[in-house]
Amino acid sequence: MAITTRQTATLALAHALSAAERGLPVIPLSATKLPALRSPHRGNPDPALCRGECGLSGHGVHDATTDPAGVRALFAAAPWATGYGIACGRPPHHLIGVDLDIKTSTDSMAELRHLALRHLFTIPETVTVLTPSGGRHLWLTGPPDTVVPNSASRLAPGIDVRGTGGYLVGPGSVTAHGAYRLAPGTAHLPPAPCPRALLRLITPPVHPRSHPGPAHGDGHGLVQFVLAAQEGQRNTRLFWAACRAYENGLGDTLAAALTAAAVGAGLTEREARATIASAARLTSGRGVR
Repeated sequence: MAITTRQTATLALAHALSAAERGLPVIPLSATKLPALRSPHRGNPDPALCRGECGLSGHGVHDATTDPAGVRALFAAAPWATGYGIACGRPPHHLIGVDLDIKTSTDSMAELRHLALRHLFTIPETVTVLTPSGGRHLWLTGPPDTVVPNSASRLAPGIDVRGTGGYLVGPGSVTAHGAYRLAPGTAHLPPAPCPRALLRLITPPVHPRSHPGPAHGDGHGLVQFVLAAQEGQRNTRLFWAACRAYENGLGDTLAAALTAAAVGAGLTEREARATIASAARLTSGRGVR
């Protein structure tokens, strides 16, 4: 059993290094599909405010790197890792993951085809990863100046989107439920550009600052804006509000209140913190690591 475990860990590192060589930033994952390294800020009331600036590992997708030495260091710190995650939204590929789930009674592939017919776009041939549950991940690339938020079943039932601040489980990873593998005939393909019509569907509308939305002021309006979110718009509203907060110098002050509002609207605290961290990173001028 120990040999099998070591072999799995060795293969996970090998696959991660191969992905990093192709310009895909990676992090080690445990068999639960969660980041293998725990946060160094456990017990800190606002751990999401640190995105790796402390110099320690354990910041989830913010640890993702394409540097071979950095990849080896991350896996050395997590010898129990059985897979790797690929950070979405990061240069040079600006990866977008379309997760076609089959856990519901909905045929998510049929839903995507319906969207393609309705909005007049073609589903491109692209890298496709088969999941242990029978679902699949389609890899697409987006424009460098476009922020695609993470969402669950907002696009259509059974279709999740992995964008900035999210990650995809890489092919070759082994989880508690089985292995992720490339679909036959797609290994040689590069991630295809996301069709423009699909990109419009998964990207929040751009609001000019003069937009008559919630008043910024002391941030109360932004918090209420998130709190009033309905199912299917929670993550989008939170991301928009967090961006406005950081643009107006209120981000760090409002982070806790926005998190509480998002949880009150139905997101998990983890989802809320990840979304706010993504907004902070993209509006702070620090760029992507």
